[in-house]
Amino acid sequence: MFRSLRRALGAAAGAAAVALLLPLTGVQAAHADPAAVAEATSAAAAPGAGYWHTSGRQILDAAGQPVRIAGINWFGFETANNSVHGLWTRDYKSMIDQMRSLGYNTIRLPYSDDILKSGAVANSIDFSGGKNADLQGLSPLQIMDRIVAYAGQDGLKVILDRHRPDASGQSALWYTSAVPETTWITNLKALATRYKGDPTVIGIDLHNEPHDPACWGCGDTTKDWRLAAQRAGNAVLSANPELLIFVEGVQTVDGVSGWWGGNLMGVAQYPVQLDVPGRVVYSAHDYATSVAQQSWFSDPSFPANMPGVWDKYWGYIFKQNIAPVWVGEFGTTLQSTVDQKWLAALVSYLRPTSTYGADSMSWTFWSWNPNSGDTGGILKDDWTTVDTVKDGYLASVKAPGFPAEPGGGDPGDPGDPGGGTAACTAAYTVSSDWDGGFNAEVKVTNSGTTALKSWRTTWTWPGAQKVTSMWNASYTQSGTTVTATNADHNGAVAAGASATFGFGGAPGGGGTPTVSCTAT
Repeated sequence: MFRSLRRALGAAAGAAAVALLLPLTGVQAAHADPAAVAEATSAAAAPGAGYWHTSGRQILDAAGQPVRIAGINWFGFETANNSVHGLWTRDYKSMIDQMRSLGYNTIRLPYSDDILKSGAVANSIDFSGGKNADLQGLSPLQIMDRIVAYAGQDGLKVILDRHRPDASGQSALWYTSAVPETTWITNLKALATRYKGDPTVIGIDLHNEPHDPACWGCGDTTKDWRLAAQRAGNAVLSANPELLIFVEGVQTVDGVSGWWGGNLMGVAQYPVQLDVPGRVVYSAHDYATSVAQQSWFSDPSFPANMPGVWDKYWGYIFKQNIAPVWVGEFGTTLQSTVDQKWLAALVSYLRPTSTYGADSMSWTFWSWNPNSGDTGGILKDDWTTVDTVKDGYLASVKAPGFPAEPGGGDPGDPGDPGGGTAACTAAYTVSSDWDGGFNAEVKVTNSGTTALKSWRTTWTWPGAQKVTSMWNASYTQSGTTVTATNADHNGAVAAGASATFGFGGAPGGGGTPTVSCTAT
């Protein structure tokens, strides 16, 4: 709702940032671990192999094991850049490596139908110093191919999101006068066919944020989004019957309005019914006050009222075992106390992985990009530094990554020939420091020649500092000595790649101690 500003800023920032090219300082490119690839041949060894389907409220892999989508939105293909943003600053592989190191297991890629036009050209990509070298001269779709291929090599899944009919802006309905329904469906089928046989692409989000005058269950074929989703979903499945079909809500149902795409109240009476069973995942979008005000934010009981709000709009679908729910977008600048309470409440509502495992709601956070005008991103404005506070809110709902599919990855990468040495280094950085406390980050880098299975770091403060909270790692503290070990999602680190964890401590003034790292 009221989101046109954010969308416009995304495209404008992309064009403006070309003049501000920065040297690549991100995570180095990772290499596939042959042992992990071999493990993927046994679906029972690691959840996520093959194509996925649904059963009740769960998403299951090819072997019937439950999986949780815990991912990130990386936008840009839907803008006039015709490619993901940030490539004017960094290499795309380093970005995907960094996503994986932070524990995200899925990328949602928004696009517009413009990228499928003959002669479409991507822009604002920096090729200096060897960055993005293998993207030079490629069409937008060919660039998407490379991103999908590398994400799969890194063990990430991809969801394609038909975000807009064209790069000029969001549309309330799934069609416009310039892009009719026939074009929408033709292009959806083309993408389903393009990635057929590659289970890195697990599904397609049919259209982003339908809103008024879109309806659900009204029966008017020009406005009934549920009927349109059935037509498009069946067309996609006719091209590739293995894909998941992600269906967002609308804005208003029976006179009750919510976020654009966030109202799924109509599912109770009018579920989406496709020719192939076990393929529908319902998708909600939910935002905080940095995007727009809603009545529930000013309720005297806030934030205790929020689970009831989410239950009404979309949570009931999961709780009643109707179908899986995926919160495809949620985000905030975190500048206000209200927004901070909202995000903490929503993360709790999505169900912590450590308690519920994959019997939880799936999600992709908005966004990876810092140039989202009303939310910001996981990356800060330099397109490299992680907003560890924002990322830390998501730590409890992150989930394990997925194995690379057999035969996937970069044929030019020989991987580890075996018999290498496991080793790691750690770098400690203070991001903020005040009298009462501080925030810091530790970056663990695999400095050996073989993949790490797990790691442990240790440091000693010169003063009386204590850890008050930690994300993306677990810790023990004895006196002034802290030992931090990897979380479940970031213990495996390929040769040359890195993982990062952050924490808060008190009091301030702890300085920058030397950190030792042990590969375990």
